[in-house]
Amino acid sequence: MITDPFAVLVVLTAVVYVSIQLSRNIKVFRALGSVLVAILLAMALSNAGLLPDKSPIYEFLASTGVSVAIVLILLTVDLRSVFSAGPQMLVAFFIGAVGTVLGASSAALLLSDSVGPETYKIAGQYTGTYMGGGVNFAALGEYFETSSDMFSAAVAADVAITAIWLIACLSIPLLLPRAEHDLGAVEPESNELTSNITAELSHSNLVLETDLEEVGEEVGATGISPDLKKSLHSTINAVSLVEAATLVMLAVGLVWFADWLAGVVGVPEVLVLTTLVLLVAQIPAVKELSGSAMWGNYLLHLFLAANGAQSVIANIFVIGPAVFYFALATVAVHGIIIFGIGRLAGIDAPTLAVASQANIGGPASAMALAGTRGYSHLLLPGIAVGLLGYAIGNYTGAALGTVIRFYIGG
Repeated sequence: MITDPFAVLVVLTAVVYVSIQLSRNIKVFRALGSVLVAILLAMALSNAGLLPDKSPIYEFLASTGVSVAIVLILLTVDLRSVFSAGPQMLVAFFIGAVGTVLGASSAALLLSDSVGPETYKIAGQYTGTYMGGGVNFAALGEYFETSSDMFSAAVAADVAITAIWLIACLSIPLLLPRAEHDLGAVEPESNELTSNITAELSHSNLVLETDLEEVGEEVGATGISPDLKKSLHSTINAVSLVEAATLVMLAVGLVWFADWLAGVVGVPEVLVLTTLVLLVAQIPAVKELSGSAMWGNYLLHLFLAANGAQSVIANIFVIGPAVFYFALATVAVHGIIIFGIGRLAGIDAPTLAVASQANIGGPASAMALAGTRGYSHLLLPGIAVGLLGYAIGNYTGAALGTVIRFYIGG
């Protein structure tokens, strides 16, 4: 068994490399996504006795590593673009967010005996990820100190349910009766919105379950700029040494300052860090930096691979079914709320479907759905509200998890 911390890190980097290559080149692994492949590969090495289930490297990645990843990814969020999404998309998004909260709360109450003492943690994490995406899932996992077995089982369930819900959202607009207001959608004319979000997407949009290069290929036929294909896997411009130095300085500096400030004001560190990063991300000079999301994505791959290495397969199979039902119940209630109340509010089915994907899968899923179905007028609004989910997911997930813990214990 490999026990030297540096050697363990070498193996984890190899696992991440292999998982990305497999997901890029082989269809079955592409369907799973590079993150889940990395988790499964690391899990296999650990259960085969090649990697330890405990290591200082795992502890580092679960604390400082994931915090730096959160900073790097959230630095790409431009809050101004959210307000250009349009009232219907914003209303649909918030209806879906309420549905997620109600779904996670219901699942926690129904399945607390099956899931066990970590129910409140999973409720918080699923609230965050089904409101803003995978970066929130990782951040809240660190905040709640979710066990590695539970974390890995929850990721696996999330991947499966997210894929199923994408298929559902592709079908639902075709099945719902077409209302008169469905015909009144107008494509946005704002060049400023287009340029802002296109630039933003060049180094943004974290979705654990989706290879955004594949998404870019799917929507390419709709006439969207090739820049949208750029995401967590590459950057439009080469990253200069000055930019790299700036990113490192910002990342480690914000993590340190958030830790210090959280101790002073008595607020959870992940919430302080999220707030600070979102404020810094609005600085024009920061918006121009390249490579931020790509490096953040890489660190998240390492962190999740480390979680896989700490996971004992037998325990995950024991945990798995209950966690799967938890994710299923959360998304099912979300779906009923967003399509039920949304239609009663007079919002057209395509807008509801794209908003739902922005909630459940994040900006990339919203983009994939809008592009695949030809809803070109909904591409940019869907991306914008998906980015809004990044901004509010941590706060909502932390709050709900705390409330659930108060009521059911843990």
